[in-house]
Amino acid sequence: MSGEVLRYAAFPAGEEGGNPAGVVLDARGMSGEEMLAVAAEVGFSETAFLIPAKSPVELMEGGSEATVRYFSPLAEVAFCGHATIATAVAHAERHGAGRLDLYTRGGLVPVHTRDEGGRLVATLTSVEPSVEPMSSDALAGALEALGWTADVLDEALPPYVGFAGNHHPVLAVRSRQVLASLDYDYAALAALMADHEWTTMQLVHRERADLFHARNPFPPGGVVEDPATGAAAAALGGYLRALGFVPHARRVTIRQGEDMGRPSLLVVDVPEQGGIKVTGAATRL
Repeated sequence: MSGEVLRYAAFPAGEEGGNPAGVVLDARGMSGEEMLAVAAEVGFSETAFLIPAKSPVELMEGGSEATVRYFSPLAEVAFCGHATIATAVAHAERHGAGRLDLYTRGGLVPVHTRDEGGRLVATLTSVEPSVEPMSSDALAGALEALGWTADVLDEALPPYVGFAGNHHPVLAVRSRQVLASLDYDYAALAALMADHEWTTMQLVHRERADLFHARNPFPPGGVVEDPATGAAAAALGGYLRALGFVPHARRVTIRQGEDMGRPSLLVVDVPEQGGIKVTGAATRL
């Protein structure tokens, strides 16, 4: 049905895990204002609006291209990883697994869905990632808003801003407990992120080379925190590659949402070049 809003949780690590996303599989004819209003009513961190390149009948016969727009409750977002995974799984449940090419504001994002033991799993490939060092002023502002001091940071993983569709500062801390006790100044961080056009903060602790714990404040979207952030996961993959921290297997697992009671699991594959691959499941709510 045109305009119907579906609700999925992407990247769940348990029955109550994952990040909820709204999905509209046929948003043809909807204006940006209407999409924003729907996203605000849904209230999830993002809702994805798919504009098929072909009619529903043609899609049933194997079509695989669509434009997608993402809206938080407050504004349009250039790219959203968890809503992409949710959209791909919702589409595959109705039209079959395979490749779905999504044209986002940031560029083409191919998504492949497949059946793994009776469960649909999706893998997105981000646009080409990039990184740049975080300025000292931006870092100082972030630390102040987070209520942290510089001594909590992991010196082996320097502060950078990663990009794989959106900009995400990557701040690594030495202790998992620092993440567990996160309690930040919402207004201050929102202002700082607006000034720098950051989407979420990728706050991480590296347990080992192939396992990270993450938390993602998201005040620009009107959300205190995301329990699973595919775009930030892709940005982290680009960061690890650019700085030479990719493990031998070229795969990293990110555990997120545990401190929110919504455990999430994101699998990040980092090829030697090109876009970063982020994999997860999605369940209908």
